[in-house]
Amino acid sequence: MPPMTRWGFLATGGIATTVAGDLPLVPGAEALAVASRDAGRAAAFAERHGFARSYGSYADLLADPDVDVVYVATPHGQHRAVARAALEAGKHVLVEKAFTTTLAGAHELVDLARDRGLFAMEAMWTRFQPTVVALLDALADGVVGEVRHVHADLGFPVPEDPAGRFFDPVLGGGALLDMGVYPVSVVRMVMGAAPSEVLARGSLTSTGVDAESSLLLAHADGRTATTLSTILARPARSGTITGTGGRVETEGAVHAPDAFVVHRPDEEPVRTALPRTGRGYAHMLEHVQDCLAEGRTESPLWPLSTTLEVMGVLEAALQQLGVRMDDDRPL
Repeated sequence: MPPMTRWGFLATGGIATTVAGDLPLVPGAEALAVASRDAGRAAAFAERHGFARSYGSYADLLADPDVDVVYVATPHGQHRAVARAALEAGKHVLVEKAFTTTLAGAHELVDLARDRGLFAMEAMWTRFQPTVVALLDALADGVVGEVRHVHADLGFPVPEDPAGRFFDPVLGGGALLDMGVYPVSVVRMVMGAAPSEVLARGSLTSTGVDAESSLLLAHADGRTATTLSTILARPARSGTITGTGGRVETEGAVHAPDAFVVHRPDEEPVRTALPRTGRGYAHMLEHVQDCLAEGRTESPLWPLSTTLEVMGVLEAALQQLGVRMDDDRPL
């Protein structure tokens, strides 16, 4: 039996609830502790999801010597401060996407994790889903020849609420950091390299964060990609990969595809669908545990260098849209 990995969850919102639901499906995972700024919320979360301990402050959880790895599930604007505190407390970290709200903040966390010899990873769960793994393997085997273009979009209308997480700049609001990070990351997965040029066009909310943006990502070798993220409209939420020998279309949302279909000239389409465990987060959590058991400080599948590339694209796009983020928030 592998040793138990003792998890601590920081924050008790919607994404923490979803990920906690998959934790019991991961062999060797122990739901040890959860923290919230509201002790009552933490206690209720612990009871609902089987965590042995609850704390009324993040600092109290980080002081718990029994916690091995911390899942940071706070709003984006707090990721830098909370993850930094966890690393300084000697904890491994899994940080919800987007990793931070600024590239400088991301570099700070990466440098700190590497300096301390601690594991750190962005919670890009898409990369670890079996259907996505099979898709990337198929592309690497040349199923559609050389990939020349990728399109990915994600979004849905969100009623405007200046205090809500999609609209509040302090919380890291906007479509790009919440939704656009997925299409940009999918493009990075498929292309295998960061773009050499980013062109962004879109619109802002009344609170000054991005409401909708289209990105053109150009690579030095001539390949291109386009993405759309929006909190104004209902896109297909799909992905299309165009190659010299055919194309691949995803079924279901691009960040959690149910299947992918390969279309090649004069051939019947071939559909591939592999089941997810739980809601699909279990694969990522198990990967983190495997990395820890192997003594790794970075994921070989979603390394920190890739997170920095994605953050670079997001920041370049936000700057072109006229959005300035600040993730220097107190713990």
